[in-house]
Amino acid sequence: MPENRLPASVSDSNLGLHSQLAALMRRQPVTATPETSLREALQIMAEEKVGSIVVIEPENNKPIGMFTLRDLLHRVATKSCDVDQWIASVMSDSELVMLSWRSTVYQAALLMARRGVHHVIVVDAAGRLVGVISNEDIYELQRGGVKALSGAIRNARDTDALIAAAEEIRRLTMRMLSNGSTAEALIHLISTLNDHLTARIIELTMPEFPLPKVDWCWLVFGSEGRFEQTFCTDQDNGIIFADPGNDDGAGAEALRQAFLPFAQAVNHKLDRCGFALCKGNIMASNPELCLSLSEWRSKFSSWLHAANPQALLNATIFFDFRPVFGGESLAGELHDWLLSHSVGASLFLRFMASNAIETPPPLGIIRDFVLDKNEQFPRTLDLKTYGSRLFVDAARIFALANGINHTSTVQRLRAVAERMEFARDDVSAMVEGFYFIQQLRLGHQQNDGTTAESANRIDPDHLNEFHRQVLKEAFKQARKLQQRLKLDYRL
Repeated sequence: MPENRLPASVSDSNLGLHSQLAALMRRQPVTATPETSLREALQIMAEEKVGSIVVIEPENNKPIGMFTLRDLLHRVATKSCDVDQWIASVMSDSELVMLSWRSTVYQAALLMARRGVHHVIVVDAAGRLVGVISNEDIYELQRGGVKALSGAIRNARDTDALIAAAEEIRRLTMRMLSNGSTAEALIHLISTLNDHLTARIIELTMPEFPLPKVDWCWLVFGSEGRFEQTFCTDQDNGIIFADPGNDDGAGAEALRQAFLPFAQAVNHKLDRCGFALCKGNIMASNPELCLSLSEWRSKFSSWLHAANPQALLNATIFFDFRPVFGGESLAGELHDWLLSHSVGASLFLRFMASNAIETPPPLGIIRDFVLDKNEQFPRTLDLKTYGSRLFVDAARIFALANGINHTSTVQRLRAVAERMEFARDDVSAMVEGFYFIQQLRLGHQQNDGTTAESANRIDPDHLNEFHRQVLKEAFKQARKLQQRLKLDYRL
């Protein structure tokens, strides 16, 4: 590429933090000469709708200074209002922050953070001006693909378009992981985009069925209910509808039968989009999970008072629910009812705690880890069963016991911290441990050979020494949570 030419435009969806700055250049930089008046410079900035202007030597196009709107406030407005003075007298010229156009977006972000500036001047190999990168440019790069994808989902007119959008969700989030995005940001983003996709599927499917004219809502459970979905996930959903207004049950049954064909169609379309049908039939097309508000209350009540293994298993799935489409007030009523009744269900919570500590973190006495004895995947660790789920189960019990109206694991831990007298550093360590395990799960699922069965299994021997030590510390944080459960419930 000739050094005096800008590179061809590259789609934002192909850019990331490790892309060269050259690929991010979208327009010619706005410039002024040292003799340009401040008045003229401000007029140019207003016309071009930019927050900065680069002062260059006209004979060689090399930058010698920069003037920004911040300079207007601090250098001009507070000292002098002479807008006819040369811009050279008010520009920032000491230690200009510059990078080669072959530097990466990540290097620019890091440099801006270290120097406390909002712009980086980009130059070619000869030191000539190429463009300007701002904090806003980097932010737009990070969210640009998400914004475009959200628009594609919103404007989809058929299932095929949504299948393509679902594939792009996976590609986009995997690129973001490769570009350094954190597990905290990614699991929330994946869940949010999947919410949008589900809602659009429901919108497109509704006209195909004569749905009852009652208030209803599509619910999601499990990891999606907690905003904690990873790349590999199946469906966990249900329907709640308003009580029909009679006590004989016939009304609710009639409504259920009207909703079930619609729910089945939505479940199958989600399956086509990559969300596998749940092997445990935890789906809205299951009559047991397409219920009126009163029926859902009755079901939760039976679990709270049963305290048997099946009830405990149901609690780990269904107690983490939230609305995705429809009458959210129904979900809110059910959630408020559940919290008001679970706080006093001490025996059930004790059984939940006992069940939660039955699976200890895989920490060894001699070796770092206790390896799994799974015949299909020997010498591996299941990062879900023996990792993230330990945090999830403990946080759920703490939240139910304290009436915390959150579903995500981290929000629950932070919300109960003060009530349970957790030290701030302890909670921070627990949160970091949880997210580190999630980061390893995402990284493993990014591999092409990963299957649904192996999605959460890693060979610790494939980790470097640093990651082995951090994983060990993460498991120790899970053990701390389990020890707190033992203490609180005298187990």
